[in-house]
Amino acid sequence: MKKIIKVGCLFVIIISFLAGFGCYWFVWHPNTTVKDDGIIYIRQGDSFDVVVQTLLSKGYVINEYTLRKVANLKRYPQHIKTGRYRITDSMNNNQLINLLRSGKQEAVRLTFNNIRTLEDFAGTLSHQLAIDSAEFLTFARDSASVAPYGFTTDNFIGMFIPNTYQIYWNTTLPDFIKRMYREYRAFWTPERLAKTEQARLSPHDVLTIASIVEEETNIPQEYPVIAGVYVNRLRKGWRLEACPTLKFALGDFSLQRILEKHKYVDSPYNTYRNMGLPPGPVRMPSIQVIDATLDYTRHQYMFFCAKSDFSGRHHFSRTLHEHNNYAAVYHQALNRKKIYR
Repeated sequence: MKKIIKVGCLFVIIISFLAGFGCYWFVWHPNTTVKDDGIIYIRQGDSFDVVVQTLLSKGYVINEYTLRKVANLKRYPQHIKTGRYRITDSMNNNQLINLLRSGKQEAVRLTFNNIRTLEDFAGTLSHQLAIDSAEFLTFARDSASVAPYGFTTDNFIGMFIPNTYQIYWNTTLPDFIKRMYREYRAFWTPERLAKTEQARLSPHDVLTIASIVEEETNIPQEYPVIAGVYVNRLRKGWRLEACPTLKFALGDFSLQRILEKHKYVDSPYNTYRNMGLPPGPVRMPSIQVIDATLDYTRHQYMFFCAKSDFSGRHHFSRTLHEHNNYAAVYHQALNRKKIYR
């Protein structure tokens, strides 16, 4: 009888050990190997098999069989959540499935700058987020969609302040728009709004002027000076006669030389023919240029002309006669370089 009890106890111990080892092997034994950033994307409509194949194609999962078993036990195939997830080295199946089942994503550091058009921006969004570029452009071009945010289809690009933002990869377009609008509102602090009032401009006006300034020069020291020229022209009731607005109207930012024929283009962005500011920004202005525009230099300059050394710097003038002299020298320099457009 004692032998039977001993054998029975030994059998129970062996079974318990095997069960414990099996449980450890399936649930808690490390089952991932990650040598890169560990990022995977789970898209809308992805099945459990697609998720597994994604993990295998990346080489992240060591034992597919144990992963599937634990996933089924935890009912993960019925609770797949889209998102951008970071897999770390030596995760066990329990940790991996808990991560994917919880929907705890790794946020994207969405960075955008040096954007000229909404089409460019749509491409940036579709590259970094799960936002369809065509869907974004349809929204941006619909006046009824942008009006609740206080914008028109012409100035909507100004709502997006170039910076780096933490955003979940699978953020929907409506949520993205709402987030960017909150960021826009936060950007226009009481201090910045006070400066717009002092200048007798609106935030939309400032964004439009800043966009023109940024197209005029890449010399930061000149940003506030050029902004001051345009403010002077507005206050005197002059046409802006800003070359970047012609390039925007023509859809050709590669133009190095504005010709007389360009000045007759029929467009509300042609500031050689139309008074006041164009309908909206000609690019997405950076924070640096927006702030430089708010802090524009108070001076009496009414003109500026690129220097003939092609340094990117400008001569500033109070009189048309002085400006024409600088312009003649610059045009001669363009001719010597055979730049005719």
